[in-house]
Amino acid sequence: MVAAVAGTGTRRGTTAVTRYPRVSVVIPTRDRPELLSAAIRAVVTQDYPGSVEVIMVYDQCEPDRPPPAPAAPHRSVRVLGNTRTPGLAGARNTGALAATGELIAFCDDDDEWLPGKLQAQVDALAASGAAFVTCGIRISYQGHTVERVLDRDSITLADLLRDRMTELHPSTFLVRATALRDRIGLVDEEIPGGYAEDYDFLLRAARAAPLVNLPAAYVLVRWHRRSYFAQRWDTIAEALQWLLERHPEFATQPAGQARIAGQIAFARAACGDSRSALRWARRTLRGNPREARAYLALAVAGRMLRPDTVLRTLHRRGRGI
Repeated sequence: MVAAVAGTGTRRGTTAVTRYPRVSVVIPTRDRPELLSAAIRAVVTQDYPGSVEVIMVYDQCEPDRPPPAPAAPHRSVRVLGNTRTPGLAGARNTGALAATGELIAFCDDDDEWLPGKLQAQVDALAASGAAFVTCGIRISYQGHTVERVLDRDSITLADLLRDRMTELHPSTFLVRATALRDRIGLVDEEIPGGYAEDYDFLLRAARAAPLVNLPAAYVLVRWHRRSYFAQRWDTIAEALQWLLERHPEFATQPAGQARIAGQIAFARAACGDSRSALRWARRTLRGNPREARAYLALAVAGRMLRPDTVLRTLHRRGRGI
């Protein structure tokens, strides 16, 4: 199923548009029509003189309305169904493979690009010659708003092994299409439950070359219960174990390896597997005695804390486990 609505622009503006790379923005979606409309509107109204195509990929659901008509010239909206593995990774890949732009961006259907995002990132790619650029985010959670911005302009593989850097949200990603298809590779569809597919993608991208980062919040990210893998702790633990096996480079960064082990310990504790939680907590503390996730896991395993209480507290501060 494919539908398209295109903005044509004026003849006068055509020459100017061709000086800027065409950008394809992939927006996976499922049963969130109001938020999806806001996400699309924020993309097509970006003050970027180049051509922008929005690719809406419906995952495990049918479109409930025609695609919105772009409100600006040199904009188009296409609708696809996810033809690959059900879930976020397959939906992203369906859109990326259908994209016609020189640059490919991702945006979740419950997020919004803030003004200036696209122009700033395209300029950064042009100036650096890099293949991948990210930026900071503004997190909205239950009436609280927190900005998460990295004060650095380059991200290496070692940086990402030490720290997930949750500021680098998928809705901030802008990548050259050739790099995505030829060097980085598509989003991995084999990760258990699709959890941490964005982190795996970042690690592979940084393995190819350092990432460019803009130290400014250009994306509004909404956190809510439907955004979380709440009540899916087994899946989280399995995915994180998969991640450690997939990226043996974690062994070069003991603190980073301990961080992942601590997350696994917490997930095992949250699903009631105290024995496994204790085993992973011990492994965490051997790698880094200061890793707080191990102590949180022990508290949850000992029923001194509830996992949802821990998550709510962290989310109000714009952080995750």
